[in-house]
Amino acid sequence: MASKTIEIMDTTLRDGEQTSGVSFSASEKLTIAKLLLEELKVDRIEIASARVSEGELQAVKDVTQWAAEHNYLNTVEVLTFVDKGVSVQWMIDAGAKVQNLLTKGSLNHLTHQLKKTPNEHFKEISEVVSLALKSGIDTNVYLEDWSNGMRNSKDYVFQFLEFLSTQPIKRIMLPDTLGVLTPQESFDYVKEIKDKYPNLHFDFHAHNDYDLGVSNIMEGLKAGADGLHLTINGMGERAGNAPMASAIAVINDFMPNIEIGVNETYLHTISKLVETFSGVLIPANKPVVGANVFTQTAGIHADGDNKNNLYFSDLLPERFGRTRKYALGKSSGKANIQKNLQELGLQLNDTDLKKVTQRIIELGDKKQVVTKEDLPYIISDVLDRTYEEKVKVEAYVLTHSKGLKPSTTVSITIENETFEESAQGDGQFDAFMNAIRYIFKRKKRVLPDLIDYAVRIPPGSHSDALCETIITWKNSEKEFKTRGLDSDQTVSAIKATEKMLNIVVS
Repeated sequence: MASKTIEIMDTTLRDGEQTSGVSFSASEKLTIAKLLLEELKVDRIEIASARVSEGELQAVKDVTQWAAEHNYLNTVEVLTFVDKGVSVQWMIDAGAKVQNLLTKGSLNHLTHQLKKTPNEHFKEISEVVSLALKSGIDTNVYLEDWSNGMRNSKDYVFQFLEFLSTQPIKRIMLPDTLGVLTPQESFDYVKEIKDKYPNLHFDFHAHNDYDLGVSNIMEGLKAGADGLHLTINGMGERAGNAPMASAIAVINDFMPNIEIGVNETYLHTISKLVETFSGVLIPANKPVVGANVFTQTAGIHADGDNKNNLYFSDLLPERFGRTRKYALGKSSGKANIQKNLQELGLQLNDTDLKKVTQRIIELGDKKQVVTKEDLPYIISDVLDRTYEEKVKVEAYVLTHSKGLKPSTTVSITIENETFEESAQGDGQFDAFMNAIRYIFKRKKRVLPDLIDYAVRIPPGSHSDALCETIITWKNSEKEFKTRGLDSDQTVSAIKATEKMLNIVVS
């Protein structure tokens, strides 16, 4: 079968902006528009609805001015209405050259919302199209509620299409406005229309209310659709529209006879930008662009990848400007950790690797996320054992109450002898240190002075799992440092102190 090139129209800035709570500023719209056309290389973008507000008018002016300067003006589209030319004038004021005229694609909508006959509706559409043409504006036509029109008033839809075939329009847009179609219906309805009007250009516009958006666009393409409407991150009203990233991956991998010009390596970058501008977070498990979708968690998977990329598929992260990751947590095996160590340029012997693995599993059992950037800290913490363990902090209670001094009760074992003490202090760690001093005073031992206390998290880490406390101590002989690692700052300081106690007692 000969290949077919289809158009990809992105409607993030129009239909996607109908996501609840989302409103892009003029500068954000311009930035996204530039990236969609210049970097992602979609064929067309729909950027606004006419007559919305003065702010929207200015935003469209900014985009059309830039587009005109860079030869993109005919790829920038605006939703308009059958309103006796008001929208056309808005288009003229905005400097836009392509209108997407919203019309009624089902008899139900026409009868109950507009309360007009088909011929009355067609006459008004013809007048708007003619006015637009005289004003130098091209017209595409949306058949709103087309999917229900095909289900319940097919004669009307074909009457409408017959009328549109006589009009000077560029494209006819077939929206599943309420996201109600099944994949089989998507195929059947588009095919029926393309068989009757093979020379007309039809766009298919899928919504995702039943999570069938991507499946439906596949079937629409198989049936002969000439273009698709998609949004970044699947943004849109209710459950959103068919998502750009998933649709592009599916077309490239499973539809060899379909040609598209989209640059898939830029999908993740623009998805993250839209996430930032919109405030709508990308689910971690969202295909292609989610944080976790190229992350192997189970150790057996990392082991298989080490041996022959056994858990790879055609959906390689590098295609989308991403890299494969191997999660660190309670399901981690040595293979996961080795993969992360390789990326950091680190090597451990089997004994040390086993110790580090056990520590990561312990952190995972606390439901803490461990990142690659945390690894050097964990290694330092686990392998920093240059002393014989004679002191162990067995238990402690830390309290902090309004109006009362912080206090602690601590139990420690020193050379097989257990002590318990309570104390107050200026903070929880100060109270802990005071209790330890009381115990060591009873043992006639002197603690070193604490001369510096620093807390840090791994650079580049986006996890709140770990922080490292580094304490500098000084006694009569020398100055030395100990480190503690934990998700809680005070606990990490206690762990650093426990190391100090062992050094003092050894």
